Amino acid sequence: MSAEAAPRIRVRLFAGAAEAVGAAELVSSAGTLGELVAELVAVSGEPATQGVLERCSFLASGQRLDEPGSVLPEGALVDVLPPFAGG
Repeated sequence: MSAEAAPRIRVRLFAGAAEAVGAAELVSSAGTLGELVAELVAVSGEPATQGVLERCSFLASGQRLDEPGSVLPEGALVDVLPPFAGG
């Protein structure tokens, strides 16, 4: 019996989120939103990235994710959107 490959998701980061992480796009095998955030902080190498990501909205294939335990569907496209404008 062969081991299943980890699900892969495509992650697109915009504006300040991309700057904080140091990438505009990457592929992840995270299974939950919390795992993805931890991975993005690790990729950045900067603990301060956590604070940037806490202010972002996360959309998985157009559906907003709000909880760290939110499951990321296999093959999902996850957009990381920082607040764009104040008001």
